[in-house]
Amino acid sequence: MAKRHRQQTPVDSAAWGGVIDEDYLKREKNKAREIRQTQWWKQRIARGICYYCGKKIPPRKLTMDHVVPLSRGGKSTKGNVVPACKACNTQKSRLVPVEWEEYLEKIQAPETKTEDAQ
Repeated sequence: MAKRHRQQTPVDSAAWGGVIDEDYLKREKNKAREIRQTQWWKQRIARGICYYCGKKIPPRKLTMDHVVPLSRGGKSTKGNVVPACKACNTQKSRLVPVEWEEYLEKIQAPETKTEDAQ
């Protein structure tokens, strides 16, 4: 029986800021454009809620964010795209979920200490 090779994501796993195959990015961005046209996506943004901060945002101001960014090996699939306000999408940038959670904990920690002191 012949050994099957697993298809690898074209990402340099040794350095996250590393090599991404341009053809891969182009394909995934095209898939994202297709997803934006689906009824599924239109229903998601019609709710007008940012996935990250939970704030109510006018649907036309919501952006599509890849939970695992394309630059980190993410894909344009329904399970990896979420509606996000511009502020959250910009702040999240290239972070993966674990890094985003650490970031949120870090920025919320000073607020918690201040509230506890009162």
